Amino acid sequence: MSAAVALPRRSSDPAALAAALADAVLAGERRALARAITLIESRHPTDQLAAEALLARLLPHTGKAVRLGISGTPGVGKSSFIERFGGFLTARGLQVAVLAIDPSSQLSGGSILGDKTRMETLVRDPRAFIRPSPSSGSLGGVARRTREAMLLSEAAGFDVVLVETVGVGQSETTVASMVDMFLLLLAPGGGDDLQGIKRGIMELADLVIVNKADGDLVNAANMAQADYRAALHLMRPRHTAWRAQVLQVSALLNRGIDTVWESIEAYRAALQADDSWDRQRRNQAQGWLKRELQDGLWEWLQADPRIKATLPALEAEVGDGRVTPAAAARRLLGLLQRP
Repeated sequence: MSAAVALPRRSSDPAALAAALADAVLAGERRALARAITLIESRHPTDQLAAEALLARLLPHTGKAVRLGISGTPGVGKSSFIERFGGFLTARGLQVAVLAIDPSSQLSGGSILGDKTRMETLVRDPRAFIRPSPSSGSLGGVARRTREAMLLSEAAGFDVVLVETVGVGQSETTVASMVDMFLLLLAPGGGDDLQGIKRGIMELADLVIVNKADGDLVNAANMAQADYRAALHLMRPRHTAWRAQVLQVSALLNRGIDTVWESIEAYRAALQADDSWDRQRRNQAQGWLKRELQDGLWEWLQADPRIKATLPALEAEVGDGRVTPAAAARRLLGLLQRP
């Protein structure tokens, strides 16, 4: 690793801060990468300007990593699996970044679970980088700036970027719209578990992994694998070149991890063969633009003095049932049309 690049503190010159951080990130400095992610997550106006300049500098150096998303039911062993899987990849000479999204404390807004404490071996691996971020109320099981954090990780030279979501459910599917491949981790249990899983998230899965296939749960894991295969067979595949597979692993015994990577490589080869890989990334980038427009417009509306003066009263009327949300929205938008 090259010598450390000197980094200024928060500066009145966002361009200078962005330039220094970009050099450090490209040099593969872990502390610089962590600071860069903190910068893009900040809502401070000066930080936001620096973050935009930083991403503009680093964007040409992104796009080479494999982007993986993983979700799963609580207690399924996501962190244990990621630690084993990450260790398998680093042993092969690959660099792995884990963006672990934790649920946020309602009091402090910070992470509750702290994934670094749940991946004790991987966090000490020199080829790995683990960054826990609070979801901060964002839907989809991801943090507000997870997409940008992926780009920063790619610019820092990581070969695999893994996004671990908060959990699994109706609102925990946004990660599938920002990664190359979506992995769904499930526990043995077969039909009972299948009934409790939303059909939508099953349809998004490119790879289903039955964890804890060991000890007394081996037979249950076999049954679960058969049930999930049957369920996926009835669903329309996400890609014409790939039908979702169902694998068994044991993170406890470090068994089956290699087959997961083999499946990921087969998936990438299949999608790259017919341009689906690049097309999916283009579609995701365009969807990202629309989401940024929605967020930006809402922030702009809230800053408009006419909206700020009218919104509290309208919110009260909507809450009391005196006005419908649609009518209230039209009234607010009508204010913007007046000179």
